[in-house]
Amino acid sequence: MKYRGALLVVKDCNAALKFYHDLFGFELIRDNDGNMELTGGLYLQEAEYWEAFLGKNILSRNNSTELYFEESEIEAFIEKLERLYPNIEYVNRLMTHSWGQRVVRFYDLDGNLIEVGTPV
Repeated sequence: MKYRGALLVVKDCNAALKFYHDLFGFELIRDNDGNMELTGGLYLQEAEYWEAFLGKNILSRNNSTELYFEESEIEAFIEKLERLYPNIEYVNRLMTHSWGQRVVRFYDLDGNLIEVGTPV
């Protein structure tokens, strides 16, 4: 068995691809009409297909998982985030944990939680 990555449910794969490319540099590997494979083991699945498959509604902003990234130039990342996506919804703006790591948390365009922190 081999772990391949994480799948995010999104409203629009093309908009999500642009977001993850703009901010994190992910590239498209394969587009299977509503299901995209990106570099780095990230998969995007359009909500309508996911809901039909599960027979259940998607719970956006469920706060039960997050994508975690590390970035040593965190201020530059936040400047890029705010320039490209000025209406982004923050969970917390840049803060410093008691162990010294600086982090920011926000939702992507579909309510998936993302954390970007300085290397530990």
